[in-house]
Amino acid sequence: MRTYLDHNATTPLRAEARAAMIAAMDTVGNPSSVHAEGRAAKGIVEAARAQIAAAVGASGADVVFTSGATEAAALALADRGLKAAPIEHDAVHAWVDPSLAVVGGAVQVVDPAGSVVQLANSETGIVQSLPQGLAVSDITQGFGKVPFAFSWSGVQMVFLSAHKFGGPKGVGALIFPQGTDVAAQIKGGGQEMGRRSGTENVIAIAGMGAAAVAAQADLARGAWERVAKLRNILETAIEAAEKSTIFVGKDLGRLPNTSCFASPGWKGETQVMAMDLAGFAVSAGSACSSGKVKASRVLQALDLSDEVASSAIRVSLGIETTEDEVMRFVQAWSEKRARRRAA
Repeated sequence: MRTYLDHNATTPLRAEARAAMIAAMDTVGNPSSVHAEGRAAKGIVEAARAQIAAAVGASGADVVFTSGATEAAALALADRGLKAAPIEHDAVHAWVDPSLAVVGGAVQVVDPAGSVVQLANSETGIVQSLPQGLAVSDITQGFGKVPFAFSWSGVQMVFLSAHKFGGPKGVGALIFPQGTDVAAQIKGGGQEMGRRSGTENVIAIAGMGAAAVAAQADLARGAWERVAKLRNILETAIEAAEKSTIFVGKDLGRLPNTSCFASPGWKGETQVMAMDLAGFAVSAGSACSSGKVKASRVLQALDLSDEVASSAIRVSLGIETTEDEVMRFVQAWSEKRARRRAA
């Protein structure tokens, strides 16, 4: 029996998203066509745009659909000369000067209008306090798990990806105030208000809109509070089994579902493979950087040694994760750790 504990990499498709996508499959029109079929497809796209704007607290703002957060990051950041911290995702690092310092887990921002700060880190779960007037924020990991609204955040632009909150893979969005000048990176037919050409992925967009509504509903009803308790149970049990375990960001504000911990002397990649064989899906760092045999630059930026950084794994729980699944993981991990020590 497999147990999925890698929700920060991607989440299972929500039932609401699946239903919206299946319904959209029966709409044959191109959203740019003016006939009835085209208008029907356009209606689906615009309904999802409104759903996402409302879910992110950005009513009246522009929502531009992209192929995911990576493309949205490029649209927001290309040629702007912004600064960011080393803990940002690779999609952000491709476009910025990663010179902002990180002190005690917090990004030190001197010039908000010239900076990029993520809402939450995918590897550690550490949540940042976003300064008013911030140029751009990657809210991909935090959306739907912690309170956030574009309207009160004071951030000029945010972007996110559907598959991180129960939507389909391959669709994301960039959100910014109406009238903002955004230079298109993909040019052609002028779709998405001229900011991103190419026929919209109507089916995926429908799923993203439905998932955004459901994700905000989960947050509002306190679903993540139960998950946070499970995360704490997991960490308490892991620490009891292995006293030397180091929990990254444990005393800081974190996503409720994320535990990043290191067991010095046991490589993270080796732990991931051992747990995979035992039936558990976890990771060593973000999905985009997994498989690279080197210490995480995110953990190094938090002043952890190479030995500790290279021995860390991430366990990220989901809304449907159970206490039984958590405790079975702890038992399997503890047994593998004990065998390694005895070898």
